[in-house]
Amino acid sequence: MRRLALILLLLGASPQDRRPSIVLIMTDDQGYGDLGFHGNKDIRTPHLDALGASGCRIDPFCVSPVCSPTRSSLLTGRYTYRTGIVDTFLGRSMMHADETTIAEILGQAGYRTGIFGKWHLGDNYPLRPQDQGFQDCLTIRGGGLGQSSDPPGGDHYTDATLYRNGAAFKSKGYCSDVFTDAALQFIEADKDKPFFAYVAYNAPHTPLETPAGYPLDPKLPETTAKVYAMVSNIDDNVGRLLKKLDDLKIADNTIVIFLTDNGPQQARYNAGLRGLKGTTYEGGIRVPFFFRWPAGLKVGRKVEAPFAHIDVVPTLLEATGVATPAGPKMDGISFLPWLKGDPAAPERTLFFQWHRGDVPEKFHACTARGTRWKAVWTMPTKPPELFDLEKGEQQDVSAEHPETVARLSKEYEAWYDEMKATRGFEPPRIILDPAHENPIVLTRQNCRVPTPKDAGHWLVDVPKESRFHVKVWFKAPGMKSTLTYRCGESATEIAVEPDATTASLNNVPHPPGKARISATLHAKTEYGVDYIELVPGR
Repeated sequence: MRRLALILLLLGASPQDRRPSIVLIMTDDQGYGDLGFHGNKDIRTPHLDALGASGCRIDPFCVSPVCSPTRSSLLTGRYTYRTGIVDTFLGRSMMHADETTIAEILGQAGYRTGIFGKWHLGDNYPLRPQDQGFQDCLTIRGGGLGQSSDPPGGDHYTDATLYRNGAAFKSKGYCSDVFTDAALQFIEADKDKPFFAYVAYNAPHTPLETPAGYPLDPKLPETTAKVYAMVSNIDDNVGRLLKKLDDLKIADNTIVIFLTDNGPQQARYNAGLRGLKGTTYEGGIRVPFFFRWPAGLKVGRKVEAPFAHIDVVPTLLEATGVATPAGPKMDGISFLPWLKGDPAAPERTLFFQWHRGDVPEKFHACTARGTRWKAVWTMPTKPPELFDLEKGEQQDVSAEHPETVARLSKEYEAWYDEMKATRGFEPPRIILDPAHENPIVLTRQNCRVPTPKDAGHWLVDVPKESRFHVKVWFKAPGMKSTLTYRCGESATEIAVEPDATTASLNNVPHPPGKARISATLHAKTEYGVDYIELVPGR
């Protein structure tokens, strides 16, 4: 090692400068079949097809059935239930701040780190990307544009409100183009220092707002045509990223990864896979995975052993030579040996689960997947299906192989119990600290509504006795009513006119400690607000 360092020093470069840079590209709701590379004759994806052909592939590669869980595992190397992520909204898509991300690890090793696009792991301190190791952040809030995390009045894919290191501004142009522009500037800013660029497009997630200059194919159903137009725009932006690496002459020692966060939301060509986003059938969890690193890997290798999102962080640490930090265990393993030619599949079972609700439920919407056998549970009250993956997922063979069902059931139960033991599925809290976030903005994205009758609340931690000017946005009550704002045991009430959609309360006390914040309209029925802004008072 010392000899290598001496050689590099004589050549005018440190060992760190020889570490590969990384461009990690993830799209949103793009299915396995949404690529020409996978046999789709109706979509235009020449740059992604070329990336698949010019690098290595892992197939099958699996992720969680929906976005937030996949993202937490992708960035930590840990199963999502360990991280605090359970769902995609209602306060269960926030990741605990003590989780260690690949951005934190690489940043401490001297990498420049940036995120451009969708984070979806928490919009408030200390859960934001800038709190989790990303030095340069251009992001959207929540799960995407046109959702409950939008600012008052809503938002769109063109000229959207974006957040530069937490500060809101009105962008100009189609969101995927804007994110790519920012990623290109980040890459070019210091090409001689290793970087980690996480380019996380929110397309082609709904609402299906297509970019200008991408006409819809009239031969296709409108929904499919819109998705394909959005994917073609992504493909062109991936082409821009790859060209920049070539122009800067850094493509050879830059790892480029492309994958998607789950299966397609809508029914369309999916290369024969069963199921859609939200299911643990292959169509919901199996996605494209391309890995290009000319300096480190031969072109064109296809790995047919199953790997998953939890394996990306360990692989990148091995490829970069950055040590795995001490701390909570990672669940993944490095697949770099397989990309280099290891023929044997790893002996392990992978687990994936997701369903709506405040906490997970054992044997609800989950799968235990090995190399050949896969058990799928849809409900705790129903026996599992068993599939021989060499023959696909069309025939349930559980009756013929009860011993395999029993083994996978036992493995799943042990996994679930271990996940629960990590934190007891305890949700994270937002810390109300204006030194780190000012103004503090709470949206319905992170509002917890555990029962239909609950108007909603936010779990917070107030570091010290504080006062805030509070502004809330809500649907007009249609009658004279009152609004009650509460932080813990402290409550403030204000009258609301029938056509009002906002209300302001000044110098509201917020006692120190862990608490719930709520704002409830008392009209014909009780309901919660959509948006709360907190600005420090006296």
